[in-house]
Amino acid sequence: MGTYALRRVIQMIPLLFVISLLIFMLTALQPGDPVDQLVFGNSNITSEDIARLKAAYGLDQAWYTRYFFWLKQALTGNFGYSQDFGIPAWDFVFQQRLPNTLLLTVPALVISTLIAVPLGIFSAVRQYSALDYVLTFFAFVAVSAPVFWVGALALYFFAVFLPQATGGMVSLPPGGLGSPELPADANWWVVVLDKLKYLLLPLMILMLREIAVTLRFMRANMLETLTQDYVRTARAKGLADRRVLYKHALRNAVTPIVTLLGLSIPGLFGGAVITETVFSWPGMGKAILDALVSKDFNVVMVCLMMLALLTVVFQLLTDLAYGLVDPRIRYS
Repeated sequence: MGTYALRRVIQMIPLLFVISLLIFMLTALQPGDPVDQLVFGNSNITSEDIARLKAAYGLDQAWYTRYFFWLKQALTGNFGYSQDFGIPAWDFVFQQRLPNTLLLTVPALVISTLIAVPLGIFSAVRQYSALDYVLTFFAFVAVSAPVFWVGALALYFFAVFLPQATGGMVSLPPGGLGSPELPADANWWVVVLDKLKYLLLPLMILMLREIAVTLRFMRANMLETLTQDYVRTARAKGLADRRVLYKHALRNAVTPIVTLLGLSIPGLFGGAVITETVFSWPGMGKAILDALVSKDFNVVMVCLMMLALLTVVFQLLTDLAYGLVDPRIRYS
C-alpha cells in the first residue's frame, strides 16, 4: 500500500500543475482586471495612470508570462496579496475562511452520512412500503430542488414567517457567523450556542442534498446486493435475516458508498459556494464568489487550488479505503 500511495502522490504533482495553469488561464481571460476594478468610476485617473498601474502589477504582460511568475512565487510559499483585504492571500483563506467552511462542511458530511445510510438500508429492506415511497419522494425532491431556491425558502420560513407567527419566540438568524452584540468576555458555551444558532440553517440546507444522494445510492446498492446468489444461499441455509443483512449483504453494499463519500467532500466545498452566499456565511465559497466579482485573483487562485488539492487527496484516501472495506482488493 505504501508504494501505491507514494506513486499516487507523485502523480498528483503534474496534475496540480495542469490544474493551476487552467485555473490561471480561465481567471486571466475574464473581462477586466484588478486595476480596472480599482479605477472604476474615478474620473481623475487618466489612461496614462492606468497604463502605469497595469505595468506596476504586471498586468500588461501576457497571461502565460504572469502564470510562470505566479508559479515561481507560489513554489516559494508566496501566493501574493489580497487586493481587497491587504493581507497575504494564503493567510486570508487559510486562517480566516477555511475554518468557517470546515465548521459547515464536516458536520454536514458526518451527520448526513449517519442519517442517510440507515435510511437507505431500511428503504431497501422495506421496498415498496409506505415509508420507502416517502423516502424516495423526499430524495427526488431534495436532489431536484436548486440549493439557492431551497435556501431562500428556508430563510423566509425561519427568519421571517416563524418570528412573525410566534411573536419572535422561534426564529433563526438569516445570515452571518455570530451575534455582533455578544460581549467579548462571554462564556464559551454562550459563544458556542450563539454560533450554533447561526450555523443551523446553512447546515440543514447543505445536509439536505447529501442525505438524499447518499440515501438513494445506499438503497440501490442494498437492493442489488440482496439479489445476489450468496445472499440467497445464506438465506437457503436458514441463517436469520438480521445476520444475512448485516453480516453478508451490508459489507458489499457499503463499498460503493466509500467512493461516494470521497467524491462528496470536494463537492461539499463546491456546493458551499451557493449555501455560504445565500446565508452570508464567511467561508471559502463566499470568498471565491466575492473575489471573482472584485477581480481579487490571488484569493481566487488560493481557494481553487485548495479545492483541487482536497479533491486529489480525498480521491487517494478513497482508493486506500477500498482495501480496508473490501479485503479482496490488492494494491499490487
